[in-house]
Amino acid sequence: MNTDHNLYIDIETIPAQRPDVIAEIRASQEAKLSATIEALAAPGNYGAEAAAKWVAAKAEALRTSFDADVDEAYRKTGLDGAYGQVCVIGWAINGGKVTTHQNIMNEGDLLRDFHISLHASIPTSAIFNTCVIGHNVAGFDLRFLAQRSIVNGIRPHAVIARAAQAKPWEVEKVYDTMIQWAGVGGRISLDKLCKALGIKTPKGDITGATVWDAIQAGRIDDVARYCADDVNATRQVHLRMTYQADPVAQLQAA
Repeated sequence: MNTDHNLYIDIETIPAQRPDVIAEIRASQEAKLSATIEALAAPGNYGAEAAAKWVAAKAEALRTSFDADVDEAYRKTGLDGAYGQVCVIGWAINGGKVTTHQNIMNEGDLLRDFHISLHASIPTSAIFNTCVIGHNVAGFDLRFLAQRSIVNGIRPHAVIARAAQAKPWEVEKVYDTMIQWAGVGGRISLDKLCKALGIKTPKGDITGATVWDAIQAGRIDDVARYCADDVNATRQVHLRMTYQADPVAQLQAA
C-alpha cells in the first residue's frame, strides 16, 4: 500500500433531529400498532369469552410497549444517513494527534470545520496518495459522511469523496479493518478485534449503542473522547494488521 498519508477516522451519530421525521416515525408506529391489534386472533379452541380476554390482554401488552417501540424505531435513524446526524468526528493523520470535532446544534458547521481541517492538513499533491482507514469505515462512516454532506450542501474533501466511491478491496483508497479481518460481508467488533490482537480496547461506559443516551445526558465531551479512543485503537489495529507494529511492545503497553 503505497500512500503518503494514512487518514484514520471515526464518527459518532445521533438519531434524526427533525420534528417532521420524528412525527412520521410515531405515525408509522401507530399505524403498525393498529394493524397488529386489528389482526389479533385467539387460538381456535378458545371459547368466545376466553378469546375476547386473550385479545384484550395481547392488545394491552402491545399498547404498553408502544413508546418503547417508537423509541427503538427512532434510534435506528442514527444509522441512516438520510435522517440521522453526525455529532462527533475524530481523525488523525499517520502517527499524529487525534483531532475531534463536535457539534450537536449545527451539523453543517461540524462537517464544514472537518473538511476545512482536512484541506489544511492534506496537501493537494497528496490527495491521490492518501488512504482512509477505519473500522467499518467503508460500510458506514464514509457513506454516512457523504450522505450528510449532500444533505447539508457541503462538498466533502476530495480524499473522503474518493474513499467513499472505492471498492472494499481498493486498499490504496480505503482500508477497512473489519473487512480486512472478517472479509466482505463478515463482521467483527472493534472491541473483539482489539482483544484478539492484544490491544487495549477503547470501550468504556459509552458504546456506539449508548452515544445518544450520553448526548442527552450532556456528555458530548465524553463522546468525543470515546471517538478519539476508537481512532487510536483503529490505528493500532491497522499497524498490527499491516505488520508495522511490534505485538510484544503493544501487549506490554496495554
